[in-house]
Amino acid sequence: MIRVDDVILSEDIATAKFECDVSRCKGACCVVGDAGAPVSKSEIPVLRKAFRQLKDDLDPEAVKKAEAEGVVIGNSEEGYEINCVDSGECIFVQKNEYGIATCAIQAAYYQGRFNWEKPVSCHLYPVRLKHIAGMDYANFEYIPELCSAGCKNGEKNGTYLADFLESALVRRYGRDWYNRFQEACSEVRSG
Repeated sequence: MIRVDDVILSEDIATAKFECDVSRCKGACCVVGDAGAPVSKSEIPVLRKAFRQLKDDLDPEAVKKAEAEGVVIGNSEEGYEINCVDSGECIFVQKNEYGIATCAIQAAYYQGRFNWEKPVSCHLYPVRLKHIAGMDYANFEYIPELCSAGCKNGEKNGTYLADFLESALVRRYGRDWYNRFQEACSEVRSG
């Protein structure tokens, strides 16, 4: 395990090679799973705003599901997650002409139509955080059907998971924390 301030990270975050290859996985992280992406309570208003602004971009089934059950489901005891359609796709999924699932929020962000990139848990994937007793615990959630293409791509390009997640980790913890994290990763890799 690696500890940087109040964050405990599994060592495989430092040692694994990973770089998304969405052309091969087809955006599986947005469509496969038994639950929606975990979100914090503070992200819920932003997600509701995103839904209102972007619902014309979303699949009609997703709009119907969100309007009937809510954009976010869950509670403060068990946690919150983005709602999904019955097939398991996140309600914010868009598919391009090649069948690749992408995030409508992220697309709108890159187009300058929305001022927030996506939930932190999505940005950090395939790392998942659990917050327990004032500490964040970060684990590489390796799921073969979701992650194998990214692992192969990371091996091919020599990209560590820790490097791939730079912008997400800086967003979550700040640049100074990330620099200390990279120092810890170097120590783990050397030895």
